[in-house]
Amino acid sequence: MTMYVGVTDMFHKEVRSYNEWNRYTTLAKKRHQRVVSCKRDSAAFQVLVSSDEPFLLAKNADTLFWKGGALNIARVEVAIAGASVHPDVKLIGFMRDDDGTPKADLLLEDSHIRVEARQVQPVWVELPAGESMRAGTYHGRVRLFTHQMFEDEQCVGECTFEWIVAEETLPEAKDYRFYLDLWQHSSNIARKYNTGLWTAEHFAVLDAYLESMGQLGQKSVTVVVSEVPWSGQMSHNDRDPSDLFEYSIVSVQKAADGAFRYDFSALERYIELGEQHGITREIEVFGLLNIWQDTHAGYGALVEGVSDAIRVRYYDEASSTYRFMRGESELRAYVQALEAHFTATGRVERVRILADEPADYDLFNEKLSWLRQAAPAFKYKVAINHVEFVEKGMEGVSDYVPSFYCVVKEHERLMEQRPSIDGTLLYYVCCSPDRPNTFLGSPALESRLVAWYVEQLGLDGFLRWNYTVWPDHPLEKLAYRSEIWKAGDTNFVYPGPLGKPLLSLRYKWLQRGIRDFELMQLLKEQGEGERVKAALTRVFRYKQIADCDPDRRAHAEAMYSLSAADYDELLLGVTERV
Repeated sequence: MTMYVGVTDMFHKEVRSYNEWNRYTTLAKKRHQRVVSCKRDSAAFQVLVSSDEPFLLAKNADTLFWKGGALNIARVEVAIAGASVHPDVKLIGFMRDDDGTPKADLLLEDSHIRVEARQVQPVWVELPAGESMRAGTYHGRVRLFTHQMFEDEQCVGECTFEWIVAEETLPEAKDYRFYLDLWQHSSNIARKYNTGLWTAEHFAVLDAYLESMGQLGQKSVTVVVSEVPWSGQMSHNDRDPSDLFEYSIVSVQKAADGAFRYDFSALERYIELGEQHGITREIEVFGLLNIWQDTHAGYGALVEGVSDAIRVRYYDEASSTYRFMRGESELRAYVQALEAHFTATGRVERVRILADEPADYDLFNEKLSWLRQAAPAFKYKVAINHVEFVEKGMEGVSDYVPSFYCVVKEHERLMEQRPSIDGTLLYYVCCSPDRPNTFLGSPALESRLVAWYVEQLGLDGFLRWNYTVWPDHPLEKLAYRSEIWKAGDTNFVYPGPLGKPLLSLRYKWLQRGIRDFELMQLLKEQGEGERVKAALTRVFRYKQIADCDPDRRAHAEAMYSLSAADYDELLLGVTERV
């Protein structure tokens, strides 16, 4: 058996295709990798392993035999000299894209994996740099050992790496200035782990997911306070629908005397979980504004006199049945009870009532007016597709999130309105545009590019709807509604074992970009704004922002660099002082 081992940068995306082996013979010749990080940061690269025969690849030294009998066992060992650092080594799993092609994406918790002959198996290696780590250059090596059955191991390949740690220390994730807003879908998490809604088991799993978001610098917790505000993402229109319904975190009861009682305990518990993980800037409330409707399918408004389709379910003690509110006065009282609760807990200033993509300005204002009259203390945040919503203004709206299309098409108009915006100005991508995006099939560097665009366009941050909007069986088939949602559109993580998420390469690439953004802010504070400008000039290739308009169908390379080296120059520049 002939084994091959090589190293490459963290943005490599292995694709299993007919020419995989031919590409690999070139990659395997690379035996040295240089990586760079700040303190309170990390550096990463990938190891590529393959053979002309099937084998098991292990990431640790546990005893291992193959259940089918004699099979070659390979073990990856990563060591670094002069630093008390434990490299995080993970085998990388593959997911099928919409065209059926397997592409590397999952960071697996498995200790070993079977690899077929002439297949390439990538391995993720991440080197954490704590704030107390000494700046300087460290040297390490990757060795590949093999044996079969009771044979002695033999070293069959070795690569080296150089890790440069800069003097700069990044902020803790909770203090990142990059405003990251990834929506959470807690009911979908409960379904995947069979915990039931708002149980102790459910919250234990939610805790792990919020921890993973906190490590990205997430700013907001998502709470749903009415039933199915997205109407199951309209899954009833799909030939093979997935369960994508999100349910209220507030329990409501109507006593025999007609009085309503509201149980906010689960709501409070979730907010407090987020706070424990540094997610303290914003409480996003869904289910009160711009509810998705399809009246022909039954997903219409329930309350006479209220044009929005707010659906509040309650238990009626007198009849021992569950019902939905249909009276305007009882719905208004519920909204006022929410307002009173957030006010009493001292959190009302952090609350933002979310509206997802309103299309008609006048109709939206009608819905907004009713809500503002009912609960005037609330502030609002709106994901929009047209600058018109900002120019005309909407009373109570403090935060705007225009789509990428909107930002690049109407950037000058948007910047003219910037002084009128009291809160944050983010941008979002979703099922569009094709480029840039964070799909399974997107170039790896487009996930890193997310934060670079925020700096380039003069915005505060980024929003995406998709942290855990998995279809029914995401580990078996991620593709769903492919004509609209490209594979990966619905998630940055996967439902993993032991109640914890499996991170993805796209998660890690997004994190790298956010940390780049934080370094840019440090450099500007240190009077090195020209270094930041130079970095942006290397990465962005367009002549004017309108050139990035996806409708112009420019090639990605005409808008931005797809070479990791152009981005890494930002980090390498600060190592000159080491």
